[in-house]
Amino acid sequence: MTSTAHPLDLTGHVALVTGGNSGVGLGMADGLARAGADVCIWGRSPDKNKAAVEQLLAHGRRAVAYEVDIADESAVVAGFARLVEEFGRLDSCFANAAKANAMTNPPFLESTLDDWRELMRVDLDGAYLTTREAARHMKALGNGGSIVLTSSIAALFGSPREEAYAAAKAGLLALARSLAVEFGRHRIRANAVLPGWTRSPVFDGWLDNPAVSEKILSRIPLRRWGTPEDWAGIAIYLASPASSFHTGDSFRLDGGFGVF
Repeated sequence: MTSTAHPLDLTGHVALVTGGNSGVGLGMADGLARAGADVCIWGRSPDKNKAAVEQLLAHGRRAVAYEVDIADESAVVAGFARLVEEFGRLDSCFANAAKANAMTNPPFLESTLDDWRELMRVDLDGAYLTTREAARHMKALGNGGSIVLTSSIAALFGSPREEAYAAAKAGLLALARSLAVEFGRHRIRANAVLPGWTRSPVFDGWLDNPAVSEKILSRIPLRRWGTPEDWAGIAIYLASPASSFHTGDSFRLDGGFGVF
């Protein structure tokens, strides 16, 4: 029998968004809650977590925040166990948390191996731990699921002084494809999203620099920066039954930057 529910209705759905207390992550979490999902966010700032949960609760859905360091294996394992115990299920996992790119990196020749490893510890190892545990629980629960990794347009375009960040984000594209193939038999889908220039508390000051605006906005056909709200729609789609046959793909939302 064909379901009569709207394919984008997330009522009864449980979603996890790491790094969900600001920026792109909060935009995703807010969209999921508006579509009917119960949402758990992971973030390391108690104040930002509290504000984010208050915003999500305004949609009438259940929302909680855990303080979890995604680069700490034991913390990630415990965080998933707590989530599944508290909510009883896990339908989608958005591996979005990452070490902030503050645009203050030294030239590549002045960088150190410690710098490289610290970024990889969070942006790549953290995503590995998050998706591994998400897949483990989704498989055990037997309800299928959707895993979404937040990559970046830095994975596709040359990004001077951001070699480590770009390499990590490119690795997430390969991780998503491999997860899609390995876990498709369990009805677990995996995709990646690639944010373009998007406003967030970390980047607002830099994006407001006239020199930056003149150089980059002229290459964005929509002539504006992205906002966290721009990520609500794709999050809803990838979490919902509407994308039940969509896996192993990547979605670039950049206002047209990559085609001009």
